[in-house]
Amino acid sequence: MEKLARDALQMFGISLSTRQIAQLTTYERELLEWNQKFNLTAIRDVDGIRAKHFLDSMSCALAWREHIPRRLVDVGTGAGFPGIVLKILYPSIKLTLVESVGKKANFCAHIIQTLGLDGVEVLTARAEEVGRDPKHRETYDWAVARAVANLPVLAEYLLPLVRVGGVMLAQKGESGPAEAQAAERAFKLLGGRMRQLIPVELPGVAEERYLVIVDKPAATPPAYPRKAGLPAKKPLV
Repeated sequence: MEKLARDALQMFGISLSTRQIAQLTTYERELLEWNQKFNLTAIRDVDGIRAKHFLDSMSCALAWREHIPRRLVDVGTGAGFPGIVLKILYPSIKLTLVESVGKKANFCAHIIQTLGLDGVEVLTARAEEVGRDPKHRETYDWAVARAVANLPVLAEYLLPLVRVGGVMLAQKGESGPAEAQAAERAFKLLGGRMRQLIPVELPGVAEERYLVIVDKPAATPPAYPRKAGLPAKKPLV
């Protein structure tokens, strides 16, 4: 964990406290243990978890700098990435995790309880359902997702959850720039506007990574998101 702490400081300006390192250590241990039974993530070694899960999640800090979200929703969070790592870094965030796969949502609930994290809600639901729910629609400062879907599809999952004046953040691999270009019309249709792409380099990881940042200057029309499954079948292009 010493190397992780050094990398977090050097790459993202994040200084991990003793408590945060202890929480990440527990998270890592529980993930390795549960993964043997439930296949939560394909990454099964300690170095992989620290670089491709923990540091990758922390890279979101490059998007908001000192403007930390008050309300954050993480869609398709899987085993809690990036949402739970961000909650460990910024305890004041009110966090909602959206995960349709029960075993993954259960793991997230277990980790939240084990680490004693307050102000976190886990929804075992589809993104489209949450985006149409008045309790969640257009209420979040930031909506984030990692490796969930192509950007035209992802925009329909995330932008309906973001308040006007809020921001969508997609963590993407090397296809990020091309996807962002292909999604420009979808962004506009959903009330969004492309702001920037931030390249991210992770230690020991060859693939390029990008943060795709989309502002939301206008409300999302009531027709979106469409019913569950439709955004993926018929992406907005």
